[in-house]
Amino acid sequence: MRVLLVEDEQHLAETLRRGLVAEGFVVEVAVDGAEGLWRGTERAFDVIVLDIMLPLMNGYDVLKNLRVREVWTPVLMLTAKDGDYDQTDAFDLGADDYLTKPVSFPVLVARLRALQRRGAPARPVILTAGSLSMDPLRRCVTRGDVELSLTPREYGVLEFLLRQKGLVVTKAEILRGVWDEHYEGDDNVVEVYVGYLRRKIDAPFGTTSIETVRGVGYRFSATGG
Repeated sequence: MRVLLVEDEQHLAETLRRGLVAEGFVVEVAVDGAEGLWRGTERAFDVIVLDIMLPLMNGYDVLKNLRVREVWTPVLMLTAKDGDYDQTDAFDLGADDYLTKPVSFPVLVARLRALQRRGAPARPVILTAGSLSMDPLRRCVTRGDVELSLTPREYGVLEFLLRQKGLVVTKAEILRGVWDEHYEGDDNVVEVYVGYLRRKIDAPFGTTSIETVRGVGYRFSATGG
């Protein structure tokens, strides 16, 4: 697996690089945001590990520019507990996962391998179902002419359901696709977020786009309700 590590803390970067190489990864290191953006755009990687607080260009700007340039390589963000940013901002800009410093190396390796298995499928410009539209590039959701305000997690659940529209998906599949395979909480959190979505994308418009399939999971209507 080819990994781009964008980290300006020299000791941490070298520690992670050596550890990942020992695990069989091929690692390139960039020490600032500008170099990270250049390497991430010009070279092919399976996963990018991206710190937020970087010289020249912060990690959020690097991520935003990668996505604008349609580089869909999975990105794992490194966040600081006392940082000025929240991990939800990372998801909102198109990150695929995050870890909080100090980094647990075994967890990092597990997350990187999970991202590699998930891969970086081609992401269509617009996802639609009837009058509902999602623009993954702009992170924008509309119902007709009305733009909808979703939280990052609501957006993630909706995107997962839209990509599987017409198919029945289980709570476990949604958890793996939107949270991660290491999530150990109650799977009823999926039901909670489906409820949030229904109140935002359906109730105000008199539509019913998310069907509950009793005993199995959910199905997003191909016609968007």
